[in-house]
Amino acid sequence: MPDKLFSVAGQVVLVSGGSRGIGKALAKGFAERGAQVVVTGRESDKLAATAREISTGDLPVAPIVCDVSQLDQIDSLVAGVIEKFGRIDTLVNVAGVNKRKKVETFSPEEYDFILNINLRGLFFLSQAVGRHLIRRKAGCVINIDSLNTDSPLKGVMPYAISKAGVSMMTRGMAAEWGEHGVRVNAIAPGFILTDLSRKLWSDPKMLNWAQTNTPLKRLGDVEDLVGTAIYLASPASVFMTGQVLYVDGGMSAGTLWPIEL
Repeated sequence: MPDKLFSVAGQVVLVSGGSRGIGKALAKGFAERGAQVVVTGRESDKLAATAREISTGDLPVAPIVCDVSQLDQIDSLVAGVIEKFGRIDTLVNVAGVNKRKKVETFSPEEYDFILNINLRGLFFLSQAVGRHLIRRKAGCVINIDSLNTDSPLKGVMPYAISKAGVSMMTRGMAAEWGEHGVRVNAIAPGFILTDLSRKLWSDPKMLNWAQTNTPLKRLGDVEDLVGTAIYLASPASVFMTGQVLYVDGGMSAGTLWPIEL
């Protein structure tokens, strides 16, 4: 008999930024385990293609276009999902953008673009879904945090700032919503190989650096995050909230200095 402790079957799961990369992998992971998945993103064609690709069984993945930096689109998204599926059980906040530049060269427009999606959009989407979860006195939110909140990397300062905000938001919402039966946790991925990061990790110098400083000696795959997300959405984590789980191959465990033992 399947162990229901880790089951997400029958849940309605909303995944923002679900058209590619980590969001796509997590959406697929939930869909393969019997959840009704809704994926959102800014590009309708890519979103529709993803939904077709990862749909399984009798519950086709539903694509809904939503730019989380636009508050009216958030309200429409949440209302539409509830109207169509009756409820939302789990929100997975993946939508995010990044840009690599020196701190002193970021323009206000670039800063706002990153923060509006990564932090402001995440807050108001969580707020909109949270109101629904509070009324139901059940449900969970899973945020995608970052290794940057443990040790910020050079060249991505607005991104690191946004993810530091996500860490605090995770704890703050958990503290306020716990009494209503709503849990809020986060996953902080390490260096994950995606289509967007493939060019970076194709540089032998960068790849060697990442592998040297990761105890498990490899880059992560997007699928490496699925198990943690399923756990956080399942009854197995029913007494866990306000936590950031680092799924980083051990990179945040300590500094690996070049000394022979």
